[in-house]
Amino acid sequence: MKTIKLPCYGIAIALNDNGEELTGGSITSDLLEPLTDEDGILLPNQTEIEQYNNCMNTIESIVLAHAVAGVDVESPAYLEGIETVVQAIGNNMG
Repeated sequence: MKTIKLPCYGIAIALNDNGEELTGGSITSDLLEPLTDEDGILLPNQTEIEQYNNCMNTIESIVLAHAVAGVDVESPAYLEGIETVVQAIGNNMG
């Protein structure tokens, strides 16, 4: 197992490494917005939050796929790309 922690959005990638190749993995982050408040009550703008979360899930999937493929997801240029796309989605959905 190889772990990569990126310095943006709490992104952590766990890669399955059998010593010869990466064979998949998982990703976690702070990108998703909750659908409920602290009391478990659904927020009124649930549809918009679900759409936003779908976009964030897509970003997570792309980052994970790139990491498995061997792309240097820790490079400054790659991190800037992540930050730019997250900001663009927020601006377009806001």
